[in-house]
Amino acid sequence: MGISDEAVEVRAQGWRRLAALHQLIESRLEKALQAEHGLSVVEFTVMDALSRQDGWHMRMAQLGRAAGLSPSASTRLVNRLEERGLLTRILCADDRRGIYTELTPAGRAALDRARPAHDAALEAALTEAENTPELADLVKAVTG
Repeated sequence: MGISDEAVEVRAQGWRRLAALHQLIESRLEKALQAEHGLSVVEFTVMDALSRQDGWHMRMAQLGRAAGLSPSASTRLVNRLEERGLLTRILCADDRRGIYTELTPAGRAALDRARPAHDAALEAALTEAENTPELADLVKAVTG
């Protein structure tokens, strides 16, 4: 027994609404972070993920998963952030092939400066979405 055309359309409509909410949030975050701090959303996400780790570091593969990036995109992003002095790489003592990434003091400071802009943009985007009838129920589901 297959899925009815109506069920397929309901799922597709739900997916389109979720994508619209994601796009609204991401575009507001990108605009605020770029304008005020010269960071992209993915750069902020990576720095935020690093800041939440015990020992302040993550393996490159973990970092890629946390940011939803491919291995090559993770490497390029880490290269950019390292060139800007925001993070550094550390060889793993247990596995010479393993590389950790860690926020530098400058990276922690940049993240701390950017967090209020991120949080304010997120709040504004969620408020806007909450006032958009086709997105309101999704915001409620996301924010609890």
